[in-house]
Amino acid sequence: MIAAEGFDANKFENALKKLDKLKQIRSISWLCVIANSDGFMDKEEWMLIYKIYDNELGLLLDDILKTQKELNKILHGKAFLAYGVKMGNKKEKD
Repeated sequence: MIAAEGFDANKFENALKKLDKLKQIRSISWLCVIANSDGFMDKEEWMLIYKIYDNELGLLLDDILKTQKELNKILHGKAFLAYGVKMGNKKEKD
């Protein structure tokens, strides 16, 4: 994420609060994409992300979700319509 967004690693780690709002939103959106990468966001993952974006940064969930969809388009070539695991149409064997 740091390389893709062009952040200086030390500055990012030490100064998330000092970034402009757009970079904060994008950073938190990356955390969401990473947390959802296994098809599921664990309760503890969500609680940590919520604490950062809401309590510490005062960001809006709508902005994060919109940006998260944009990141998924970059990574996967399409927007995900829902969170979780997308299942194929496999026929069960009798």
